[in-house]
Amino acid sequence: MRSNILTPMLLAALLAAPAVAHAGDPASFVLEMNDGVLNPARIEIPAGTEVKIILRNTGTTPAEFESLRLRKEKVLAPGAESFVVIRKASPGEYPFYDEFHMDKGQGVIVARQD
Repeated sequence: MRSNILTPMLLAALLAAPAVAHAGDPASFVLEMNDGVLNPARIEIPAGTEVKIILRNTGTTPAEFESLRLRKEKVLAPGAESFVVIRKASPGEYPFYDEFHMDKGQGVIVARQD
């Protein structure tokens, strides 16, 4: 009976543990979206490599990350967090915006060749 109790507890502990970054994981960048204010509004990434943009909606209204050039979009409820993965962007600029706050929520991802 004791092993039946420990197994679910062990499983719960493993699921609650934070993820560990591995050498093959993409570089990560955080974008905070707060009621139309994007921080940072400019994100520089290495061209030709896979990157992960972590999206955090810290505002009180929904937010939508959208980039037509990158063909990415993600809707987030207030307080939600998610991500998009950019696979090997060519050097250049990729505008993005918060579609729910078009008047002020504009930014750019710059893929640089080092």
